[in-house]
Amino acid sequence: MASPSWPEASSGSLLPMPSFTERQRSLSSSSRLERPSEGELSAGSSKNLGLLSCSRLERPSEDELSTGSSRNLGLLRGSRLERPSEGELSGSNLAQDNHLKSVDLDHVITLLEGTESDKSEEQLQALKKLIKHYESGIPLKDLTQISNILNLCAEKSQLHHIFIEPTCEILKLYGCLKGRLQFTSMTCYWLTIPTEMITRLPFYKKNSSDEGNYAKEVQESIAQLGYLMRVPYSQVRIQICKSVISFYHAEPPKKEFEEENCKLMMKAQAPTRLCSHLNDVDPSGQFLFRSSEILWNLLEKSSNEEIINQLSNLACVNALKEVFLNLFLHGSSHYDRQLRNDILVISTLIAQNPGAPMIETGFAKQLILFATFFEVKSHNPLVKGFKLTYCYEDFELKKLLFNMLTVFSKDVSTVQLLHEGKVMLALFHYVKPNEKPGVLDWSAAQYEELQLHAIATLAIVAPLLVEDYMTCQGNTRLLMFLEWCAGNVTSHTLAKCQDRPQWGGLVQAWSGEEQKPKAGGMAKHGPGSDPFFGQGNSFHGTGGRGNKLAQMRYCLRVLNPVVSLGDDAVNLDLCDQGAIHQLLGILKNTTNNFKEKEDAIVVGIQTDIFLTLSTLCENNVHRKEIFGWEGVDTLIPFMKMDAKKFYSGLGHNRLLFSALDCLWCCVMGCTILEDYFLEREGLFTLLDLLVLNEANVCNLILGILVEFCDNPKTVSHINVWRGEKDQTAANLLINLWRQEEEEMGVKHDKLGRIADIKRPLVGHFQKQQEIIRMPATCPTVAVMDVAENMRAKIYCLICKLGFENLPGLSAKDFVTLAIICRYLDFKVGEIWSEVCAELKREQFRPVTADQEALQVITEAFQNVGKMVVSLQNEMLESKQYQELREEEKGYAKIQSLYKQKEMVNKSWENFLTRTSNYEALKKAKRRQERSIDASRPKERQRNATFHPTDIKGLNITVASGRLVTVESTPAELTGGPLMDTELALKRLPIRGGALKGVKGVKIMDSFKKDSVSVQ
Repeated sequence: MASPSWPEASSGSLLPMPSFTERQRSLSSSSRLERPSEGELSAGSSKNLGLLSCSRLERPSEDELSTGSSRNLGLLRGSRLERPSEGELSGSNLAQDNHLKSVDLDHVITLLEGTESDKSEEQLQALKKLIKHYESGIPLKDLTQISNILNLCAEKSQLHHIFIEPTCEILKLYGCLKGRLQFTSMTCYWLTIPTEMITRLPFYKKNSSDEGNYAKEVQESIAQLGYLMRVPYSQVRIQICKSVISFYHAEPPKKEFEEENCKLMMKAQAPTRLCSHLNDVDPSGQFLFRSSEILWNLLEKSSNEEIINQLSNLACVNALKEVFLNLFLHGSSHYDRQLRNDILVISTLIAQNPGAPMIETGFAKQLILFATFFEVKSHNPLVKGFKLTYCYEDFELKKLLFNMLTVFSKDVSTVQLLHEGKVMLALFHYVKPNEKPGVLDWSAAQYEELQLHAIATLAIVAPLLVEDYMTCQGNTRLLMFLEWCAGNVTSHTLAKCQDRPQWGGLVQAWSGEEQKPKAGGMAKHGPGSDPFFGQGNSFHGTGGRGNKLAQMRYCLRVLNPVVSLGDDAVNLDLCDQGAIHQLLGILKNTTNNFKEKEDAIVVGIQTDIFLTLSTLCENNVHRKEIFGWEGVDTLIPFMKMDAKKFYSGLGHNRLLFSALDCLWCCVMGCTILEDYFLEREGLFTLLDLLVLNEANVCNLILGILVEFCDNPKTVSHINVWRGEKDQTAANLLINLWRQEEEEMGVKHDKLGRIADIKRPLVGHFQKQQEIIRMPATCPTVAVMDVAENMRAKIYCLICKLGFENLPGLSAKDFVTLAIICRYLDFKVGEIWSEVCAELKREQFRPVTADQEALQVITEAFQNVGKMVVSLQNEMLESKQYQELREEEKGYAKIQSLYKQKEMVNKSWENFLTRTSNYEALKKAKRRQERSIDASRPKERQRNATFHPTDIKGLNITVASGRLVTVESTPAELTGGPLMDTELALKRLPIRGGALKGVKGVKIMDSFKKDSVSVQ
């Protein structure tokens, strides 16, 4: 079949190049693709199709390279572009080098060493010529002489200023970027500076041995730049710094010609034409190889989207299908398998385009068959009798086919093909341990990688094929696999499937001969002696080396999306098999076993378990009861995690989110669990989390607290809670309100009062939003604001707590509380304001009655704002008055202290006066006696006996003791003070109610020591 003619691209000129030879021009410049002649296609079809060839597959043989089959096809060889041979860089092949040889560096050095002043012009001309010739880079072999010339110029610049500019120009050669960009065919010199810093220098080598031969000269030359800082001119020093900086910040040579040629090939529709001719007759066997390499390099160097769009047509997809089928069925060599895998990768990229005709061509159905025939028996003649080997290329093919299934799952139209191809059954083939690998089988590491890859694919495909999932008893398989991952595969677990006759094979596959107990003994590998150890070599096996965590993680990732579908049959079957208790057990085991050393995979497992439990128990009280106290006890420690872990990068923030979501879905709504959660001080834990003020967590915690307030016991727990410095819950909520409004940009004055009575709750973002026409069902900006911040939840919580008698609030808190109390009124006012603004924007005038009603409503809500401001002012005035009274009390207390101190000092002075001056003592005594007399009553009762308390003859002003002995009865009657009172009373005769004949009464005074007897 004759090939269509190749259209010519616009002959755009390439970027300028140095003076290359014709040989190099043929290697590096081409503005369009030349169509190969019929003879070339028949005799050697790969002669002119070696474009973009890499060593990704097998490198062509030396004979092919020597005969010229890829002589002129060196374009776009990617990152493995071969450097020109030494013959090409030497002799007549490098005109630039020939041109540089015309500069006699020894003559320039001799000229500069001369001291004649009349040769300055000649010296400058020689330097300009040298700079011109080396502006594209310095050869390594000339670097020593260039350094000598630079030193001579630096010395002369100190005597003659005219040499400053040539010195700077030579220094620029050391930081030349032009040479880096243009000499792409020359190998730049990569030097290791003594400071062990890898730098890119603008030097190129002529021979491959120059790099090692001139290493020392380069080091000395670079070190010499530092010594040139002695030149006392700022221009020279600045240029030295720029050159040194350029060593560390230079970019590697850009392959501009490759990119330019790629653009030209894209304009010429090269991908489409190459792909459509993949099945052409090719006796040499090189056409397919070269074409695939060109496509690969175009994908690397050009826009993938543009190339895929060009390849997404019937002709290209059909060609790829036929090529892949031929290589899959008939390819046997290492070369064929590699080429087959490359074709499959290109096909995968095309399949990602929704417009690619993968289904129409039958390529999708064919690939699904190849992906599943190894696990599911098929009678399709394509794969009848075909077997995969266990070589590395077939291993890679298996992974690529799994990846293709995930690509197909993104297109709804392929779901039926996945169902017909029994993809679910093929993937579930790997949801079991690899207990008995054979000699001719995948190795343990390969099987684990395929197993993890299959389970990861299952997580994407299973939600699309729920019926197939249930037909394969996916819940049972996954739960059994989870128990194996946890090391708890027991006879009870295997008995789950024995009631299902159709799953006798599943039980046998899990139990096997190794699980059967021998006579007189236990199973060879029981639950505690599982010989499996994960390899952890693959991408999916990260973190699973020496354990089964990788398998557990991907098994949970299958359960989570399936459960999230909300299918009642799936979730009921899962719960009936004890999934909730099993997941809680895994959660406790991972917590206990990895408490000291947590990593990302463990945290991810715990997160997935919480999310799965949340989905299962949401809106189902019976499942919440199954979650039970055990679930609450397991959940609370996760809410007490250290706040430092939130920033560890292991996913603890997601774990906390999932734990709070599990609390909301699995505990709330069940009164028994709510009460138990309160008994375990779980509410205090939530408030402690709220104190941390994590922006992403606060909103969720507030929502949980609002829901919890439906329980009558919650409010008392909230009021009892105390934080640091005896902070109360009410104070915490008000602080959160102020922080939220500060972030929103709500205007308040310095004292926290309302600044805009018309829009007291509006922030910066809401003010910037313009009124636009929306349907009545769409929420406005004011309504959306309720859901976008925490203020509505804080308002609901404080409503539950009550707006009065809140403990621990300051005057500033009461000012904010006045706004919170009227939050709902202010929100309604915002909505009415939006209604008025929308009417005005639409130039719609309401009828008079409605206009008056709008006016009244607007004024009413403005009055609410004024009332709140007035209340805030009263609170602030009350606070100011209270502070003033407290200040006065403080000053009064200080004044009384000073007055008391003065009285003490005055009393001490009087005491000293009395003790040192006898006359003063007598005056004081007289004042004391007059004071005593003045204190006594003037009128005395009749027949009353007066007992004087002063002692005559004492010249002291100290008062007598506090206790005195008053003897008002005559001694002859009582018998004296030593008379026994009881004996005296016994002898007293009683006549007419009076005592007579008693000689004396004895009075015993315990305080006689301090008493004074008065007669």
